[in-house]
Amino acid sequence: MDSKFPFLSTLPDFPDDGDASSSDSSLVFFQNLIQQAELLDTASSSKKNYVRRDRVGGHETLMADYFDENPKFSEDTFRHRFRMSKSLFLKIVSDVEAYDEWFQEGLDGRMKKSFTPLQKVTSAIKQLATGNPPDEGDEYLNMSERTSRECLEYFCETVCKRYGGEFLRRPTSHDIALLYQAHEDRHHLPGMLGSLDCTHFVWRMCPTELRGQYMRGDHQYPTVMLEAVASQDLWIWHAFCGPAGSQNDINVLQQSPLFLAQRNGTAPNCPFQVNNHLYKRGYYLTDGIYPTWSVFVKSFPYPHDPNEKKFKRQHEAARKDVERAFGVLKSKWGILNRPMRSKTVRKIRSIVYTCLILHNMIIKDDGRAIAPVHIQDPPVEPVFDDTAYTELIDEDTHWRLKHDLVEHLGSLDLPHLEVDSDEE
Repeated sequence: MDSKFPFLSTLPDFPDDGDASSSDSSLVFFQNLIQQAELLDTASSSKKNYVRRDRVGGHETLMADYFDENPKFSEDTFRHRFRMSKSLFLKIVSDVEAYDEWFQEGLDGRMKKSFTPLQKVTSAIKQLATGNPPDEGDEYLNMSERTSRECLEYFCETVCKRYGGEFLRRPTSHDIALLYQAHEDRHHLPGMLGSLDCTHFVWRMCPTELRGQYMRGDHQYPTVMLEAVASQDLWIWHAFCGPAGSQNDINVLQQSPLFLAQRNGTAPNCPFQVNNHLYKRGYYLTDGIYPTWSVFVKSFPYPHDPNEKKFKRQHEAARKDVERAFGVLKSKWGILNRPMRSKTVRKIRSIVYTCLILHNMIIKDDGRAIAPVHIQDPPVEPVFDDTAYTELIDEDTHWRLKHDLVEHLGSLDLPHLEVDSDEE
């Protein structure tokens, strides 16, 4: 028998069924058995299960694999597993260590060395990249599940505070000028700021009392929504995460701070011209669910004119920028493509914003950013503009801009957009 239960090693010989004392002796035996088992369970639960983890050995293994002079794995392997270059990763480690003392190496309550900044950031990046549970790093990094979870939470908070002002910024006048030029060169659409759309993230740990609010008929599980604007280089220029998954894109737009700068008068003044007409603000490409505002350009559902068909093709091709951005985000950061284990929307929002910031940092590090340099505009005192909202929702401007873009594309010689004779 198991040594944990020595009282099971020898069992008494029960009398025959015909004996009158058979039932009494059996009852006493099993009562004693239950009491001894309860005592053993109480004693074992009061003891703390302490696991000796070799933190120093985990750090040495990490250094030998990736960061020594002659590492075990190549730069390509590092980029595949960490989703970024080694130089960018080391810069992030240095910045978060200087910004938050929690990432600095110190001594714990037993006067032993804590985990190094390299181990803490590696744990956080691995969880974001793979979406695996936090106890995955126990064998490799010698880090407990609780510590890994804390690494992810502190890392997301620090990244949002340290880099959010630059890598999740609103477009400045310098950025808008570069976006106008890049989109006109690539998509032949002057005045285009980017593409606007929403996506969903599955919330696995959604509380029972909130499941009805965060579920929708076309999704099997509760979801949290993200509204984002992406440019041709897949840079995310606007992000609004947190609305319940039961809403549609219009409901999210009504809550979004996308046009807050226009309404309080702090948006940069960046007009553009198309077809000899001057427009005050740039526009976003959207799908059919969005309203006919002056800052939205939608495609024709049933085009008849050849120029309208050409515009529909170009619009659909350009609007794929935001769809591609969502695909890259969810394929690169596995935590977004798997059910979220966070228990609050605030933590989900922190994780999503961290992935967006790292996504933009990687684009800049690879040299693919349209506006890699952050040049701030002079500060402007916020003043509520009563006429801004009326201008934003002006349908006449929407149709006039759409007509001018159709005429502009029709005047260009673009063989890849020509309509076949059987489609006319």
